[in-house]
Amino acid sequence: MSTHAKRERLLLADLLEAAGPDAPTLCAGWRTRDLAAHVVVRERRPDAAAGTVVPMLKARLDRVQAEFAEKPYEELIALIRTGPPALSPFSLKQVDEGANTVEFYVHTEDVRRAQPDWSPRELDPVFSDALWARLEKGARLLGRKAPVGLVLRRPNGQTAVAHRGTPVVTATGEPGELTMFVFGRQDTAKVSLEGDPEAVTRLRDAKQLGL
Repeated sequence: MSTHAKRERLLLADLLEAAGPDAPTLCAGWRTRDLAAHVVVRERRPDAAAGTVVPMLKARLDRVQAEFAEKPYEELIALIRTGPPALSPFSLKQVDEGANTVEFYVHTEDVRRAQPDWSPRELDPVFSDALWARLEKGARLLGRKAPVGLVLRRPNGQTAVAHRGTPVVTATGEPGELTMFVFGRQDTAKVSLEGDPEAVTRLRDAKQLGL
């Protein structure tokens, strides 16, 4: 049975392949080749991927990722499609679904939304609910660096507090759009912001809201 993570993985691989190695992405300073290398290193080189959370290992991560970016682009795409090696924790369905559903969704949108003719993608209700469940569970972590109080709200009225503080800004949108917003893609996220105008501006301009 296919999972959300597996579906997004294959979609990401298809988009990267279609875009080619030098297309822009929403990740600052990264072309599609760099994004592909990031995905592969994250799954296949845990010794280097730890640099995303351990500052002293950041130089190693940058070096290893640069090495992978020099590999043939087709090889990187194939590795993404194939997925992690059998001994990797990511090879477990539960780990893959928990760790990669949002990761691959965001990076898929990083490729899509960097194109000038992109249009919003309609997500099926089950996937939207899955993204919302992850937002609810991780809201405090995802919004911990927000410069103002932040409440996430779905069109159906469900809410999650991402950051306590004043003044408060309420971001309303579909779960996929709210996900992009809290992952720092405010410029392309289709959300409406309600609150003090200055607070809204500070929130939109923040380079990072959470992780």
